[in-house]
Amino acid sequence: MDRDAAFTAFLDAHQRPLLRLCYLLTGEVHLAEDLLQSVLVRMLGRWPKLRHIDNLDAYARKALVNQYISWRRRRGSGEVPSAELPERAHSSEDSAVLRIVLRQALMRLTPKQRAVLVLRFYEDRTEREVAGLLGCSVGTVKSQAHHALARLRALAPELASHLPAMNDDSAWNEGARR
Repeated sequence: MDRDAAFTAFLDAHQRPLLRLCYLLTGEVHLAEDLLQSVLVRMLGRWPKLRHIDNLDAYARKALVNQYISWRRRRGSGEVPSAELPERAHSSEDSAVLRIVLRQALMRLTPKQRAVLVLRFYEDRTEREVAGLLGCSVGTVKSQAHHALARLRALAPELASHLPAMNDDSAWNEGARR
């Protein structure tokens, strides 16, 4: 298989989940697309060496997280924090409001905290997998998740019933997908 065909096959298999990860990290569609494009361009340039890697999906995810964190350090956040959260809806459609509140709260976390939560709970990865993707220890993943969840509780108290207990972060695995 030639270089272009192999890279195209990789894209066909992994582009959508990688774009979803980018969106969850950045919170913006266009920024997510830019992030994915920048990493894929770099991967294409290195493709002859990369295609021999056993787990290209994990390599791409780690590259995305690292690039995202690098962008955040350089650019800072263009978002302006608000002291007030949107009013809570009093209907059965609370889930839409909760998603908005969760997104706003996630955007106020540090890039590494958000990456840990997205990888750990949304993508349902183990602490060891997250540590491998982020290039840190399992203890750092646990600490970052704990501090991120505590910050989410402080930023958006209405999310507290949807987050795991402080001593059981793994319980969010079931609730995060609902």
